[in-house]
Amino acid sequence: MAIWTQLGLQDASSPLMEELIYFHDYTLIILTLITILVFYGLASLLFSSNTNRFFLNGQALETVWTIIPAIILIFIALPSLQLLYLMDETNNPFLTIKAIGHQWYWSYEYADYNEIEFDSYMIPTPDLASGNPRLLEVDNRLTLPSQTPIRVLVSSADVLHSWTIPSLGIKIDAVPGRLNQVNFFISRCGLFYGQCSEICGANHSFMPIVLESINFSSFETWISNFLNE
Repeated sequence: MAIWTQLGLQDASSPLMEELIYFHDYTLIILTLITILVFYGLASLLFSSNTNRFFLNGQALETVWTIIPAIILIFIALPSLQLLYLMDETNNPFLTIKAIGHQWYWSYEYADYNEIEFDSYMIPTPDLASGNPRLLEVDNRLTLPSQTPIRVLVSSADVLHSWTIPSLGIKIDAVPGRLNQVNFFISRCGLFYGQCSEICGANHSFMPIVLESINFSSFETWISNFLNE
């Protein structure tokens, strides 16, 4: 989970988010170099007493500043296309979850277990336990195993929502009457927080997402305990 003093992205908790952070940093370096070059050229023109006419009117310069941006765009496009492919890639999931957005809470169904389904509401501030984050903690967490291919089917019962967990690199719209899907792989155990990132009404900011990732043996125990309740 991000803290208020954080400047960068959240720590990656999935291979996809690791690639997204790498692409972000890679592109930021290119943009920084371009910015420095442009400001250097502007400063040279504004503050130099002897302006080189090459900067003002030169066919060679026009050729260079046409070709170089095209090459830069290619170097940005290639890794971005690879990322788009990875985000849409579908593997054989071990577990399928259905997440349904409501005004203003989430409900979850474990498709592989017919009897496991529950609603997930935000815990009001007066009822929070010590150490729980305000506006982010829920009464029923989505519990999933780490190191396991998982598929989430996302839909909505009323208006547009968006199921988003930044540390996993996941943001997928929940559209009424339509099923969208996202596949991911959680790299480590822990708590991962997210929120609906679609403006879905008056209480839009009060429908958080909490995903608890545990090891596989603990997940089997959790499933058994849930079914026996």
